[in-house]
Amino acid sequence: MAPWLLLVCLGGCLSKAAPEGRAEGQGAANSGTGGVTSGAGTSGPTTISMDGSSTVYPISQAVAEAFKASHPELEIAVGYAGTSGGFKKFLVQEIDICNASRAIKPAEIEACREKGIDYLELEVAIDALTVVVNPANDWVDCLSLAELKRIWEPNSQVLRWSDLNPAWPNEKISLYGADADSGTFDYFTEVVNGQAKATRTDYTGSSNDNILVQGVADEKYALGYFGFGYYVENQHRLKSVAIKASDDAACVAPTVENVDAGKYVPLARPLYLYVNKAALKRPEVAEFLRFYLSDAGQAAVVERKFIRVPSQVLQEMRDRLEAALASAS
Repeated sequence: MAPWLLLVCLGGCLSKAAPEGRAEGQGAANSGTGGVTSGAGTSGPTTISMDGSSTVYPISQAVAEAFKASHPELEIAVGYAGTSGGFKKFLVQEIDICNASRAIKPAEIEACREKGIDYLELEVAIDALTVVVNPANDWVDCLSLAELKRIWEPNSQVLRWSDLNPAWPNEKISLYGADADSGTFDYFTEVVNGQAKATRTDYTGSSNDNILVQGVADEKYALGYFGFGYYVENQHRLKSVAIKASDDAACVAPTVENVDAGKYVPLARPLYLYVNKAALKRPEVAEFLRFYLSDAGQAAVVERKFIRVPSQVLQEMRDRLEAALASAS
């Protein structure tokens, strides 16, 4: 694949300034491809291009920045068009790597086959999808999956907090969540509502998680959901909600310890890279992926407040990568 003429997207922090504006509901997705330019400059060929999940974005951005510190001759672009948006670019070979917060769908697998694209799947981190409210909310500490479904299901009749519980305020719930191009949207709707993409539409949806963070932080009666890292980076202005898998189950908070113990179900999920195997023939791509799975690369997962994959899984991914590289050479 020829190098792509894109800007370097490195050097930003997790809570970098978000694009202005909000998209109302799933039909008006904000599919950004953001990032900031590093000291490498703004011209020249991009040797590695990544796009996709806004959840995986800060991890890949941090790994790319660390890798580039010892490879200043490279340019690496990292965007956040959403998982589905990333796969659309992957299928027309605009990018080398798709960041994904869900597994590739059967239709996307078939599209890859039809276009002759062979890909490598790598699990690179674990996320705890986090439900949040405003810190001024003193009536909600825990919600069951059934209550979440009542809030988010299509044609939901829950418009005010009191519709969910008569003892709660008779105030409208302002909802914030992922847009339709997001893997987070697919995962959340499937787990909570029982069908991917099935949801109410009267909410603020965006691929830019910082917009969702800001919305909940600004509104006392708001509720939203997004990746764990965005919550941790903003926990001084957000409050997480513990989750009950069933009405009689214990409330489980989104924490590293609970995810590692297998308690935070079903909102814990793996995060992926999908790599065009044709790109593996390029040494810079091979070395970048090795670095991503190295201890130094995995430190970026923790740095960005996500959860490392178990050591056994990490070794499996390293072995999978080396096998793919051997086949590509």
